[in-house]
Amino acid sequence: MSLEFNEMINAIVNGRTAIGIELGSTRIKTVLINTDNKPVASGSHDWENSYVNNIWTYSLENIWSGVQDSYQKMAGSIKEQFGVTLKITGAIGFSGMMHGYMVLGKQKNLLAPFRTWRNNITCQASETLTELFNYPIPQRWSIAHLYQAILNQEEHISEINHITTLAGYIHWKLTGQKVLGVGEASGMFPIDLDTREFNTEMIKRFNQLIGPKNLPWRLDDILPKVLVAGEKAGELTAEGAKLLDVTGELQAGIPLCPPEGDAGTGMVATNSVAVRTGNVSAGTSVFAMIVLEKELSRAYDEIDLVTTPSG
Repeated sequence: MSLEFNEMINAIVNGRTAIGIELGSTRIKTVLINTDNKPVASGSHDWENSYVNNIWTYSLENIWSGVQDSYQKMAGSIKEQFGVTLKITGAIGFSGMMHGYMVLGKQKNLLAPFRTWRNNITCQASETLTELFNYPIPQRWSIAHLYQAILNQEEHISEINHITTLAGYIHWKLTGQKVLGVGEASGMFPIDLDTREFNTEMIKRFNQLIGPKNLPWRLDDILPKVLVAGEKAGELTAEGAKLLDVTGELQAGIPLCPPEGDAGTGMVATNSVAVRTGNVSAGTSVFAMIVLEKELSRAYDEIDLVTTPSG
């Protein structure tokens, strides 16, 4: 065997690698990279959303079977290529379709089917919140879905304990941590660029808006914690390890980075994170992202605002 081959085996066995898992609209992909950021092995799982009761959604069963299948194919590739079993890695990170609506109750149960970014059912909420905040709130944003559900007087609203996104949900199940990367969080609720956290003034406005509803929670009670790239976002629990790797080989204790959205991963992949840089994404949807030097002076209907993974 070559020296390089033996070094790769040694790196895998000793955890000098990192795992990235992306949940896209049509494919879930798991990639193992080495310390030079070069791919070592990958696995993918094709899936499609379903239109159920006028909602574009993915079931929890499909989410977990897809993640597990993607991971197992990557782990199987490691075994086939190098003859070793993947048990540890240096870090794990998740990214997924941004926006959408996942709300959970005190019993950690999903209160309503996952509503993806494809749903355009929050027009009234979007318009009201854009005017309230003087900040563009697209229909697919989590806060628009939440307020529309309040306007619709949906039964689950009073039971909400935690609101998150797809990537945030996966991360929470594997670590127990209710966190989001700042880029992903910026598709949930507006971010204060000075603090790199949710905008507290806008949170106050929202709480005042829903005050007459007499709900048992305030928005700041149910939002996840915002983290920036490089911050530790928890560790893989024993239960999380078994959930990700159904063979039971993967060990607990692996650190995870903040879960991000597909816009953020696109920025990193194309090195478009500095001001005056940008990229174009041609995936399920086509859009351009430009990194601004400062905040816009007002809301523009044609421009959505998100942050880079560093805020």
